[in-house]
Amino acid sequence: MSTRQRNRLPVERFAFTKKRKEPITDARHVRNAIARFDQVEGVTDAERDAAWKRIRAAARRFGVEIDAKGWRALMKGGRTDRRR
Repeated sequence: MSTRQRNRLPVERFAFTKKRKEPITDARHVRNAIARFDQVEGVTDAERDAAWKRIRAAARRFGVEIDAKGWRALMKGGRTDRRR
């Protein structure tokens, strides 16, 4: 996705809407958002909760299976003591 395409997306098409991080526009981007979830910095747990809900909804829409029980399981081995 080009920068121009990304900039034209509505905020609802991102997992992290305030930061416009991790677009979830198709199955490939949903899988990428899951894989990079622990790399997003400067967001609160509440923002992660909301992003996880958006990712799960997009995964259902695009037929992507999610093995993780929740976003905390994705955080460096399931720990939530990530560096800030």
